[in-house]
Amino acid sequence: MKVIETRLPGVVVIEPKVFGDSRGFFYESYNADAYREVGIDRIFVQSNVSRSSHGVLRGLHYQWPRPQGKLVSVLEGEVYDVAVDIRRGSPTFGQWAAAVLSADNHRHFWIPEGFAHGFCVLSESAIFSYQCTEVYLPAHDAGVLWNDAELAIDWPLSVPLLSDKDRKAKALAEIDPERLPVYAP
Repeated sequence: MKVIETRLPGVVVIEPKVFGDSRGFFYESYNADAYREVGIDRIFVQSNVSRSSHGVLRGLHYQWPRPQGKLVSVLEGEVYDVAVDIRRGSPTFGQWAAAVLSADNHRHFWIPEGFAHGFCVLSESAIFSYQCTEVYLPAHDAGVLWNDAELAIDWPLSVPLLSDKDRKAKALAEIDPERLPVYAP
């Protein structure tokens, strides 16, 4: 597998080796030993799948306390996927990185604990897969406003379809610092 660094240390794009022929293709979507060798030594405790239509934007979500690391990929369609560093005291606090994930490029995106995550659907629809390092806890669920002007995320759409929760999220500067993860070098 190939690991592509982003501008956020720890947030990486992973391209698996894909073996294909006229019958189709095969790739290993996760191998604990291979991931450990590249510095991702986590146990995934929950797996989720979502389906979204074109123009849907989900995020920017995080969980605190008991943050979730997420290994995400697209099984069908194409998305623009974003990670935002929201760790208090981090040298990259408020910065973001993005990757296009699709069923065709087979890429995975690793978003460590302490980052907010979101994506928007570029194709007619997309089936999105999440491997999480912590179970979802509704009482710890939180979010950052998708179009926070200070973050200046370069989303590829201007009028997304949003949930009420995502529409009502606060800008990062408006979130109580006690509700944000802490940077631990």
